[in-house]
Amino acid sequence: MTALPNCLLIVTAEVDTAVEADWNRWYDEVHVPDVLACPGVRGGRRYISSGKAVEWERGQRREPAARVYIAVYELDSPAVVETKQFLAMRGWHHFAPHVRSQTRVVVSAG
Repeated sequence: MTALPNCLLIVTAEVDTAVEADWNRWYDEVHVPDVLACPGVRGGRRYISSGKAVEWERGQRREPAARVYIAVYELDSPAVVETKQFLAMRGWHHFAPHVRSQTRVVVSAG
């Protein structure tokens, strides 16, 4: 079994279908290379939900129509997301009107 990383950055986004092609092109050609070039980022991988996603809010079940995109990056430490290089990356603000939900969490092995 491969050793699991000690620190991960996990980002999810539910993107409008109308901009999915542009989103994927930008994410693959611009954003992922920018993230991987940051000091302390060891690697990363993108995923797309298969089948229906399910979310719960205050006991209410919802099945979003759009697919959920997930990016998982292995980091040296939680401090990586606070570096000058990481903070200077081009964000996806131009897609903001087309992103219904987004989460970003850094997790460390306990």
